[in-house]
Amino acid sequence: MLGENFVHFFTVQGFFIGIIFGILKSFNAESLFIYTALITIFFYLFSHIIIALYFKTITTRATFFPRDSHEKKLDIFVKEINKREKIVDSAAKMTDLVMKLNKENSEGKEV
Repeated sequence: MLGENFVHFFTVQGFFIGIIFGILKSFNAESLFIYTALITIFFYLFSHIIIALYFKTITTRATFFPRDSHEKKLDIFVKEINKREKIVDSAAKMTDLVMKLNKENSEGKEV
């Protein structure tokens, strides 16, 4: 069944279910229309979600994954991250040292 036909079929089913539910639950024409419209819209959107998931799972194919090149790139990224962590750690140590020296200097200058 084509996706378009499935959407039409499911929407018509939703329309008739909405009419039946609306007749059973409504007391006036406005609520009958609202129930029918909401249920039909729900079935319409739900059918689109089902079609999207169906085509997404059906059309996926096994593709070539260049594992070696990805591993090389990841190794480069890991080296860069380690370099940056060392820089950040040294900057944090320097900041701590400067703050400690500043605290000692400010305590020594108390008048």
